Amino acid sequence: MKNKKIYIIIILFIIICVGVGSFIFVNKKNNTQNEQIEITPEQEISDEQMRETLITLYFLDSQTGNLKVEGRLIDAKNLISNPYETLINLLIEGPHTEDLSKIFPENTSLISAKLEENCVTIDFSDAILNFSDETQKLNIVNSILNTLVNLNEVDSIKILVNGQKNDAFENEYSALY
Repeated sequence: MKNKKIYIIIILFIIICVGVGSFIFVNKKNNTQNEQIEITPEQEISDEQMRETLITLYFLDSQTGNLKVEGRLIDAKNLISNPYETLINLLIEGPHTEDLSKIFPENTSLISAKLEENCVTIDFSDAILNFSDETQKLNIVNSILNTLVNLNEVDSIKILVNGQKNDAFENEYSALY
């Protein structure tokens, strides 16, 4: 009877040792395998994709008539020389989203845009004067202003027509904070 108890204790001890040893061996093997796994993307990321930045443009919501944000990924390289011209030209081109619509009158083109003391002076062709009413005019101004003040250095805008001040856009428009 005493020998039976000793055999049972020895067998239990061996089973426990084998179980613990197996557990340690399996975990060590799994850790070694995990260290050797390499993950490669399905597609390499191009230089252009690495330079992409999200910009915020403001267009007219077709249903509500209010300005609405359109986020767009563009190559940051396009913003280096003159970000103001780039952003305004994107506004003139119009939205990519179906429920948004273009704000600028047809044939409006940008002549220049330059920053002077936190104010961007924007020179448009005279086609910008073909807005239908005061609401469209305010939407044009607010679209430009809201888009450009996303740049830290911009606080206000001034609009010229063919290089001259015009009664329709005689004010300097500032962002409300």
